[in-house]
Amino acid sequence: MKADLVDQHRWLQQLTGRWRMTFDPPGESAEQAPEAAWEEETRSLGGAWIVSESTGTMPDGGTATNILTLGYDPARKRYVGSFISSVMTNIWIYEGTLDDTGKVLTLDCEGPDFDTTGRTARYQDIIAIKDENTRNFSSRILNADGTWKHVMSCDYKRISTV
Repeated sequence: MKADLVDQHRWLQQLTGRWRMTFDPPGESAEQAPEAAWEEETRSLGGAWIVSESTGTMPDGGTATNILTLGYDPARKRYVGSFISSVMTNIWIYEGTLDDTGKVLTLDCEGPDFDTTGRTARYQDIIAIKDENTRNFSSRILNADGTWKHVMSCDYKRISTV
């Protein structure tokens, strides 16, 4: 069996390569935030999926490894994927869409509400393509009043292609 690849699968291929990541932690100015060394390598899995592995230093000085998978499900007409991290026990399951510009992929998911123990919350992780060597990843949480609260942002600069 061979997957029938569509344009949405090809869109994901621009994420492949080695990337240097720079975080913008919430609540800290650029002067206060420690410079953390993070890198990501993203590869294609048969053209149907991308698999990203990032490693770096956490604010407490420890290290972390994250794994992101993304693909496109033509039957559901949605991007699908998952995210796991060595510093969390939750698996984040994604489902999302590309905006009309073809530059912004918004991934909806549910995860722990870090402000209220035992509750879950709705999140959106957003990948915004700036140009072929620059992109941004941001995350936000849905507040009880229906507004979105910024959680984090990370800029990516391509180091090399895979």
